[in-house]
Amino acid sequence: MNSKVETTLNEQIQKEEYSSRLYLAMAIWCEVNGFPGASSFLYEHADEERMHMLKLVHFVNDRGGKTQLMNVEVPPQEYDSVLDIFTQIKEHEMFITESINNLYGVTVDEKDYTTGNFLQWYITEQVEEESLFNTILDKIKLVGRDKAGMFHIDKELEGMTGGSPAAAE
Repeated sequence: MNSKVETTLNEQIQKEEYSSRLYLAMAIWCEVNGFPGASSFLYEHADEERMHMLKLVHFVNDRGGKTQLMNVEVPPQEYDSVLDIFTQIKEHEMFITESINNLYGVTVDEKDYTTGNFLQWYITEQVEEESLFNTILDKIKLVGRDKAGMFHIDKELEGMTGGSPAAAE
């Protein structure tokens, strides 16, 4: 595996691991602050981000590279509201999209078309993630501070979970 591509992939692995931890911290906040639906939704997304990380890990190792685990910053653990959480998620997903686009650019520059092809899945996934979180954020903004509205959004988020082990407990 091209060393520049390998290094950039390892940096993306670190970012995906941070994403998982960020959503875990947010899920914990929601759980202890009375938002069980948002909590289940975010626990499931923490698992999903970990799977994104592992997919990269296996790709690097299978292509003759070696995954290098790096230190991961502890994410914030206190939030002002569910609106605050989903605003931060939107910003974070935009950061991840930019990072994956930059990684894809490295594969083009290095003529590593196999890795570039592999990254197409992540590019498509980011379009879906940004769309999902934009929709959720729009709904949260629509209800504002209305408690009944937030109750319904929380129920809707719970309905968006797919029954992952973390969500089931």
